[in-house]
Formats: sequence, C-alpha cells, structure tokens
Amino acid sequence: MAVLRWSAITAGAAGLAVALVLAASVFGITPATVPGPAAAVAGIAAETAHSAASILWIILAALILFEYQQRSGGIGRIRAALAGVTSDRRIEALLIAWFLGLFFEGAAGFGTPVALAAPLLVGIGFSPLRAVTMALVGHAAGVPFGAVGTPTLAQIEITGIDPQALAGMASGLNAVIGIGLLLVLVRIADDRPLTWRDAGWALIAGVCFLVPFVALAAFTGPELPALAGAMIGLGLFLGILRAFTPMQRVDLRSLLPDLLPYLFLTVLILATRLASPVRAWSTGISFDWRWHDVFAGSFAPLYHPGTLMMASIVAGALLVGQWAVVGPSLGAALRRLVPVGVALVIMLALSRLMVHSGMIETLAATAALTGPAWPVLAPFVGASGTFVSGSATASNILFSQFQTSAAAALDLAPVAMAAAQGVGAAIGNIIAPHNIIAGCATVDAAGREGSVMRKTAPVALVGLIAAGLMVWAIA
Repeated sequence: MAVLRWSAITAGAAGLAVALVLAASVFGITPATVPGPAAAVAGIAAETAHSAASILWIILAALILFEYQQRSGGIGRIRAALAGVTSDRRIEALLIAWFLGLFFEGAAGFGTPVALAAPLLVGIGFSPLRAVTMALVGHAAGVPFGAVGTPTLAQIEITGIDPQALAGMASGLNAVIGIGLLLVLVRIADDRPLTWRDAGWALIAGVCFLVPFVALAAFTGPELPALAGAMIGLGLFLGILRAFTPMQRVDLRSLLPDLLPYLFLTVLILATRLASPVRAWSTGISFDWRWHDVFAGSFAPLYHPGTLMMASIVAGALLVGQWAVVGPSLGAALRRLVPVGVALVIMLALSRLMVHSGMIETLAATAALTGPAWPVLAPFVGASGTFVSGSATASNILFSQFQTSAAAALDLAPVAMAAAQGVGAAIGNIIAPHNIIAGCATVDAAGREGSVMRKTAPVALVGLIAAGLMVWAIA
C-alpha cells in the first residue's frame, strides 16, 4: 500500500486474495471440527460480519455525532471559545493541539483531530507545517481510545482480552509516552528555547489529562479515557490557568448545549460500567451464537457503546431543539461510512482467515525466534500497520491476534503484548502518510508532506523505542 500507493480497500483485497490462495494450497482452510471448506468459509464470513457490525455501529454513531456538531455549529463554538483564551503561543498549542485534539480523537477519531485542530492553529498564527505537526503529535496519546474506544474495542473483539485489563495497561504506557509528546509539542510551538516555565505548563497539562485518562481506563474500560479525560483535563487546566495567568474568561455554561451529547454519553458509560444493577440490566439482553465449536460471537446491544452514543445524540438533540439536524447528519455519516466499512470488512476477513488457517500461529512461531527481544519489537509491528493503512483500528485488527499468539509462544503476558500493539499503532498515526496528506490538505500545504514527516519521524522512533522498553520490562 505504501509503495504502490494503493488504497486500504485495494491493498486489503489483494492481501485477502493472497491469503485465500495460501490457505487453500499451503495451510489448509478447514479447522478440525468443521466438516469442510465451504463450512469453514461460511464460519469465517459469519465472524467477519459479526465483528464488522459491532465495530461499524460505534463508528457510525461517532460519525453522526461529528456531523451533528458540524451542522449545529457546536464545533465552531467550542473552537472559538478556546482560540481566544490566551496570547501565549505554547499555552495556545496545549489548549488546541493537546486538549481539543484529544477531545475530538475521543469523540470521533479517524483523522478528525488533525482536520479540525490544524486549520484552527493556522487561524491563530501558526505556520501550516508547524500546525499539522503539532496536531499530529498532540492527539497521539489518545488514539487507542479514539472514537469512543474503537481501536481497543477492536482488539477486545478479536482477542477476547478483558476490557479493563487491556485499557488499563494501554493507558499506562500511553501516559508515559504522552509526557514526552507534550514536551515535544510545546517545543515545536515556538522557535525560542524551551524554558522551565514552558515545561511546567506542559507537565500541568499532562497531569490534568493523564490522571483521569488512566483512572477512566482502569475503572471503566476503553470507551471514555480520551473523550472524558480531555473534558475533565481541559476544565482543570483552565481553572489553573485562570488562577495563575491573565486570560479571557471562558463561559462554559454557554457551551453546555454543545457538550450535552458528550455529557450524556459519559453518564451512560459510567452507569453501565460501574453501577452493578445497571450493568446487569444492560448486559442481560445478549445475542450469542456458536458454530462447530470454532466460530462464535456475542452482542449486548444495551451495553454497546454505539447504542449509548446513539441515545446520547437523540437526547441531546431533543433537549436543545436540534432534532432537524439529525437526519442530514445521519445521511452524511452513512456516506462517510461506506469506504470505511468496505476496508474494515476486508481487513477483518483477512484477519479471521489468517487465524483459522493457522497463519497466525506460524507468524507467532517466527516471532518466538527473536526470544526476549520481541517485546521491544512489538510496538513497531503496530506502527507499521498504521503506517500502511492510516488507521490504528485496521492495524489492531490485523495484528492483535498475532501479538497475543506470539505472547503465548514466548510465555509473555498477552495483555501486555496486546497493549504494545495498541500503543505502537497509536504512535504510527503521527507518521502515517494518509494522515499527513489529509492534514496538509486542510491547511493548503499539499506537496509539503515530506517536511512534516521529517519532523514527526524522529518523535515516532523515540516513542516506539520507549514503548518497547517499557513492554520488555513488564511482559
């Protein structure tokens, strides 16, 4: 895909075709308990359809919410409120590239933070290349929990790892990487050398976001860390900023109608994850299936984050009298969903075929040859998947089962290796050509993508090495 400049759909289809040939001619496509190849293909197709529907339900809801906020003017009001808070360049970078970028990563993901933050940064005086670089670096810490946790939920769907265990591990790794990303962000924001004051504000911004980020991941799972962490962190940071520096007052009450869907979503997810009676009720309705003791799936609609997000959109729109905006938002979201859905189905089909044909076990055995060095290398696999696909979710779909199989072969903790995959995929976002091209397009800097990558590549390399060393220490 990177060399031939193919789209994710074209490259995924080519990979699926090659995998089908290998499965039929070398590995064998039929698990032991399945009566024949036709039944095996049907089972793989059923698992693919089930996983795709579960993931796309979240993505559709996130896209509807984004389109609703665009059409109702909510995004513009939120951006305008933050743009005039201070004249300090580095604090402006923290407010927009860090907090606002993480907020939109948690709410929508899929390139939204860069597309929104970069033009705003240009609008307040940053150069286009600097703006794109800051937007890419600023949102990366929240990528595993983007679009209400879609990349991590995809891992959970494929591997069956406990949601809170994986979210807690991934958030801890991302928190350490996030501090480094913050310092890079404030350094990029201005040509003058980084001062202790600048570093202090960066660390305050880091603590304001990362403490609720890690706590939400550990106690509630993957849906809220980026979205709610950014809202909580921004409120704390503005309070501290107001106490110690002159700043324009932000009237948060005027933004309440725009924030209602996010607040409803936060309450619903907290209730279904932490309140035992509500959790029992929401998980009580579940649709489960199993075929030949090999292929299986489960779906609890009232517990699913996509359903909770849909309910939040409806409630918010009704309360503020914006119901007329929901229909056009749904139409726009469905149009955007089609290419995402096709690519996702192809990637899932490839992943499930590789699992059931034994290809993943072969790759895991190969990874085992690296011995104790594998935990250091694992994040690079995640980053490579994002680099070629432009999506951390796609990378996690392709490689999460491989990472946990490699963990089993090397007697490592599966949750640590799955977290390594997720963190690597997140860091890969800042060097993915798809993301850089899209970011440059939003600020009229097409053709200068190489300059951006030269700035982000060293950051990604250091982050991946740090992530690998942390995973090596804990796996």
